[in-house]
Amino acid sequence: MGQNLTIGKLSNLYLDKHKSSSEIARIIQCSENKINYWLNKYRIKKRTISEAVYLKCNPKGDPFTIKSNLNRDEVKLNAVGLGIYWGEGDKSPNNTSIRVSNTDPFLIKKFREFLKKIYKVKKDKIQYSLILFNDIDKKIAVEFWKKELKIKEKQLGKIIVIPSQGKGMYKNKSKYGVLTIIFTNKKLKEKILKDIKKL
Repeated sequence: MGQNLTIGKLSNLYLDKHKSSSEIARIIQCSENKINYWLNKYRIKKRTISEAVYLKCNPKGDPFTIKSNLNRDEVKLNAVGLGIYWGEGDKSPNNTSIRVSNTDPFLIKKFREFLKKIYKVKKDKIQYSLILFNDIDKKIAVEFWKKELKIKEKQLGKIIVIPSQGKGMYKNKSKYGVLTIIFTNKKLKEKILKDIKKL
């Protein structure tokens, strides 16, 4: 049946429906090698392993939409969001998560606003984690972040408790622990890091 595979049908399955060559082979009832042959013959560029993994994790497409034609307030918010990530974000190329950790709820909320308004990230796709020092009242800290971020306790995930890190000013700043806001998407992280370099 593979011999009747047209460029239109192959393009539809591979490019539009994002099927893998092995999935197409099962649909067409031929070998994967045959599908790879037709991809090459029709000069349809094969996805890299990284691209294939991304598609598997995001079968419905990107879980974000980059807003174009920003108004004045959005231009400011974009600059603030990029500045926050530049200073506080995880910039490791080996980690696909966009992560910002801080003790300041205003900073966390502003970065969340940046994700939601500039990239249209849905709030249910945003995750959080909380690190507390062992001399912090867990209940008080959890209630603080729930109130500040207007989230439920279960959205904080597993709360990690570690030994106290110091006294004085540091201890006062960290009395509710360190909150991390997380959105996992390799493509958006690369976009943010690229935009930071343009600043």
